[in-house]
Amino acid sequence: MRQGVLIIFLAAALTVLASSAYAELQNMVVGGEVRIEGNYVTNWANAPGPLRIRIPAGFLPARSIGEVVSGAPAFNGLGAVSPFSWDNKSNSLKFVEQRTRLHVRADFTDDVSAFIEFDSYDWWGEDFRSNYVTGADARAVSGNDVEVYQAYIEANQMWGYPLRLRIGRQELSFGSEWLVGPKEFGPFFSGRSFDGVRLTYAQEPITVDVFASKLAENSPIEEDGDIDFYGVYASCTAVENITFDAYWLYVRDSRSLNDTNFVWPIEWVEDIIGVDDYDPTNLHTVGLRGAGTWGALDFNAEAAYQFGDADQIGFNFKPFLYGDDDADFSAWAATVDVGYTFEMAWQPRVHAGYSYYSGEDNRDISFWDWLNPFDRPEASVSFNRLFSNRMYNGFFDLQNDLSNVHVFRAGANLHPLEKVDLMLDAAYFLADEPFDWPAYVSVGRFRVPIAPLLSFWTTESDDDLGVVTDIVGVYHYSEDLAFMLHWSHLFAGDALEDGNYNNFNGLLFNGGSDNDDGDFFTFETRIKF
Repeated sequence: MRQGVLIIFLAAALTVLASSAYAELQNMVVGGEVRIEGNYVTNWANAPGPLRIRIPAGFLPARSIGEVVSGAPAFNGLGAVSPFSWDNKSNSLKFVEQRTRLHVRADFTDDVSAFIEFDSYDWWGEDFRSNYVTGADARAVSGNDVEVYQAYIEANQMWGYPLRLRIGRQELSFGSEWLVGPKEFGPFFSGRSFDGVRLTYAQEPITVDVFASKLAENSPIEEDGDIDFYGVYASCTAVENITFDAYWLYVRDSRSLNDTNFVWPIEWVEDIIGVDDYDPTNLHTVGLRGAGTWGALDFNAEAAYQFGDADQIGFNFKPFLYGDDDADFSAWAATVDVGYTFEMAWQPRVHAGYSYYSGEDNRDISFWDWLNPFDRPEASVSFNRLFSNRMYNGFFDLQNDLSNVHVFRAGANLHPLEKVDLMLDAAYFLADEPFDWPAYVSVGRFRVPIAPLLSFWTTESDDDLGVVTDIVGVYHYSEDLAFMLHWSHLFAGDALEDGNYNNFNGLLFNGGSDNDDGDFFTFETRIKF
């Protein structure tokens, strides 16, 4: 739907609402946001074009890579594919992104309200409407310029209890947004909302949220083929200045999986011998969090464990025809941050932290596995970051999908002027479980396999992903308008050239053709009203 049509629709809807329900409408608030960010990243990605094969499939016989590229499985014999280069001979990435939002909140009674928010996320030049060569007006027909980002009905004090019911499309944000939150950090700050129902009980010192949401609807193509997200999140503030959280998050993915695409009589034989039998994916995440302040000290600590069936991941791990239909989630993650604020000029706050997302890399095989062509692979299931709003760097965590990694952090926040904030940070990244390359010798910048067919003979990748430093300055021109300048530098480690499975929650290879340092520059303008 075009932007003009939606704006007209919104205006008409508000007019009808105001005229038909004016007796009940108590208050209406209109607001929005315009956010514009220019980004420039060097030595980062491969030039557009065909997928770059970092390790050809011929060097990996009988080995199951299980890689996922751009959301699609890459078990088609390509080998290990990497979209990264980490090479100063590659093209730089530069673009300006803009997100525009407009919302209306209507309060009908003290306890009943409705909220509608539209947004548009684009890159500059994406929808330019004129051909400068001919002067022709070529209006781009784009179907996703303006979207309904949020639209929900909210009722408070349900049945006379401190219960709030929210039905419709809405953001979900819990705790420090370590696992569930809107995608607000850039680049690619497109935002994230969920279609669902949320019931909140809030009575000091206890708050409990119960929610159910729909991530994908595949009816009537499949009777039971949807993706759903459920959860319970509880918080307690009984201890002064400290919050304790406990939660259970559950993703159920029941999309059907089939290796042979229902080819008869293969399917009949498979049913008899019990192969090609994938169950729905059931990803359970349970966790605990504690956060608060103690004088000038502040802290946040959180740990989570994941378990359940991982057939959607196991399906990708195919050395030949069949994947791993016994794949399971069994992964830990933890994060801790401690800060101290000094009562002095510039109000400096120093902080340190550590984050861990357990990884699993079963992509190497033994000699006996190599001899057995009928051996079914074992999937590599790392910790799934779910819908995190935590981005650790602008190089290899752009989608908040970095896993199979250790992150050590330190930094300081300063307030040198009344309207200026300054942030200095450094982080060191280590792969948790490195990838095993086919044994090779280096010839210049190329790696030549010693024995390409002997894929059980391997050399382990380095685990040093590198150090990333950040300098961020924010100028609050007014209460509504702010400018931000961000420079990030990557001191690339050897692991970025070797390559490990750290992205896409451990399903995307990030090996480059070199390990040159990189820079990331951002300038952002943001206004809220």
